[in-house]
Amino acid sequence: MRWIRSFALFWYDFVVGDDWRVAVGALAALAATAVLVHFGVNAWWLLPLAVVVLLGLSLRRALAAGRPADRPPVSP
Repeated sequence: MRWIRSFALFWYDFVVGDDWRVAVGALAALAATAVLVHFGVNAWWLLPLAVVVLLGLSLRRALAAGRPADRPPVSP
């Protein structure tokens, strides 16, 4: 039983990782692509677009969480 639990926890950590919102967004993008293809739409572009958007949002949240509120952002 311990092996099954370890296996499930590995896959949860691998798929969800640090940001559950990215996993949910990727699942939603896959579902939307499947629905569009079912109705005959050429939807190859949806998944790459979703990956770029989800990655950008995740990076934005990570950067905002790492910066203290009282310190302004550093300009290059």
